[in-house]
This record gives sequence, structure tokens and C-alpha cells, in this order.
Amino acid sequence: MIIGVPKEIKNHEYRVGMVPASVRELIAHGHDVFVETNAGNGIGFADADYVTAGATILDTASEVFAKAEMIVKVKEPQAVERAMLREGQILFTYLHLAPDLAQTEDLVKSKAICIAYETVTDSHGGLPLLAPMSEVAGRMSIQAGAQALEKSNAGRGMLLGGVPGVEPAKVVVIGGGMVGNNAAQMAVGMGAEVVILDRNINVLRRLDAQFGNKIKAVYSTADALEKHVLEADLVIGGVLIPGAAAPKLVTKEHIKNMKPGSAIVDVAIDQGGCIETSYATTHAEPTFIVDDVVHYCVANMPGAVPRTSTFALNNATLPFIINLANKGYKEALLSDSHFLNGLNVVDGKVTVREVAENLGFEFVEPKVALS
Repeated sequence: MIIGVPKEIKNHEYRVGMVPASVRELIAHGHDVFVETNAGNGIGFADADYVTAGATILDTASEVFAKAEMIVKVKEPQAVERAMLREGQILFTYLHLAPDLAQTEDLVKSKAICIAYETVTDSHGGLPLLAPMSEVAGRMSIQAGAQALEKSNAGRGMLLGGVPGVEPAKVVVIGGGMVGNNAAQMAVGMGAEVVILDRNINVLRRLDAQFGNKIKAVYSTADALEKHVLEADLVIGGVLIPGAAAPKLVTKEHIKNMKPGSAIVDVAIDQGGCIETSYATTHAEPTFIVDDVVHYCVANMPGAVPRTSTFALNNATLPFIINLANKGYKEALLSDSHFLNGLNVVDGKVTVREVAENLGFEFVEPKVALS
């Protein structure tokens, strides 16, 4: 198979779909890899590194899209990239379609085979291709939140961990999954007071066993969420419903009644955000203020640490890329029900129920669509 790796073009996105070591693996399996020039520059890989691994360098993204049978990316294709997709071409990347009607319409129109990292599952009920970026984003959320609390960034002027004789900041993490767990690790390490809210009692038990009395693991009711959000100096939104738009758990009314200068980091913004006042921002302009609350809502947070993020992502995606290349998409997907869950759009059909319901498309079962 011919695999194409274009350079990412989203604002301040420096990650790349495949590192040279991944390219070398594909070449060893008998496949061809075409990489857009400078695709790896942002993480310290020159074109020569890809050539050494066996890739062919092409000058433009349009050449990569034209030659490739499968496109491997990191972020969702931008409008100019979607226009280059063609019928029968495989797209393997993060998509986050539920809140994105324009992208979904374009992918349906392209009749490409669109497989999303974030909806591939595993036998443990996890999301193995989303997990690495959730780990990065969860840890980064505390760094971003700590900066947002600084007075120069319109925050309350608080040090997250305080100092002897001065209380630390209160960090409230909504959602105890991969993002929440990693956010809590960082917040605890920095000496903050940490509360984690979740509706799954088994998740709360796990967090209690992991952190002990270093955190408060609280069952999330409307009352508990309101109480802790209004007391918080920093709120981390880390709620995920696989494939679906994130629920709006923190309302405009909550924001109005939060402490002036407090901060919110909405890690769920890729799926529309779990804060009612959130909208996607970029690394160029990461924050905005609503009712004196600083909002950090960058939709590609791990892009700020692209080298770490790219290697973490490649470690997870490479076996799936090889599987697609070796078997073809139909056999690869139909032989693995968890991989099949990654199929979002094929031949003009939407194959994720939550996306179809959110955006008004007809839902088609993945197996039916592939047949």
C-alpha cells in the first residue's frame, strides 16, 4: 500500500502522523511511504531522516494526497485537505466529528474511508489511541491552568501550591478518566488542594486507592458540582463520551458565580467542550475571559509539546497502521470489532451513532456500510 504523511497545517500544530522509525517499519512490511517536505521539522526530524528510513519526499500536500492510498495524520483534516480526499482513500487520524458539521459533510461527500483514532476501543473498555493524548492533555491542563491563574494573564494571582503559611489553590477536576487522572497527578505534585468529580463509583474507588487523602473523590451530582466549581480557583473539564459531543456540565450561571480571576481549562473542547461558555482557541491566542473567569480552550493542547506527543501517539497507532496496510481496510476492520469502532465515515455513510444523531445524518451500522 502507498501511505501518505502530509505536514499538519492547523494553527501551531507541529506533530506529525509518522516518525522516521514508524516509516521504516512500514517499508519493512513492503509498503511505500510518501512524506511532505518539512513534515517532521517541528519535532526535530529533517527530510533526510525520512529518506534514510526509506520514505520518498514530496514537495506539496496535494502530491501526497494524490499518490497515497492511505493518509496518516494527527489532527482532523482542514477544509483545504478535505477537498483533496477522494473516493476509496483511507484517512486515519483524529476526527472529533460530533461537534463539527462542516467536516462531517465534507467527509461524507468525499466517500473516503475515515477512521478516527479517538473511537477505536480495546477489550478493557478503553480508548487506546486517544489515551496517549489524554495523558499529555491532562498533565498540560495543570500547567496551562497555573499560568492562567497568574495576574499577568488576568487570573487571581495565585500560586497553585501556595507557600508555607498561605493556602494552596483549589483545583476541581470534572471527570476521573485518563485526563482527570493525569491532571490530578500534576496538581497533587504541585501541592494544590484537589477535588475530582465523577459519576462512576468504581472510578472514585480507583482514585481513592491511588491518591488516598491527597485528593477528595466526590460523586458528581448537580449539587456537588455546583458547590465545588463555585469554590474552585481552577476547574479542569475532562469529561468524555466516546464519539459524542461533550455534555455541558458547567453552565453560564456557574461561570457568573465563580470567583473573579478563577480559571477553567476545557480539555473536552475537541468534542465541543463541557463548559457552556467555551469555544475552541489556538496556541496563538489560547485564552479568553467570560464574567472575569479565564478560559483556556486550545483544541490541540498536545501540539504544544509535539515531540513527546508524536512519539506517544506513534507508539499507539503504528500497529493499526501496519494492520490497515497489510490487510486492507475491510479485512483489518471486520476482523477486529474494537478497530471497527474507529470507522466514522465510509462511502458517504456515517457509522457512529452519536455523530449521526448529533448532526442529523442517517446512522448506518459499520458492518453494513462495509458490505
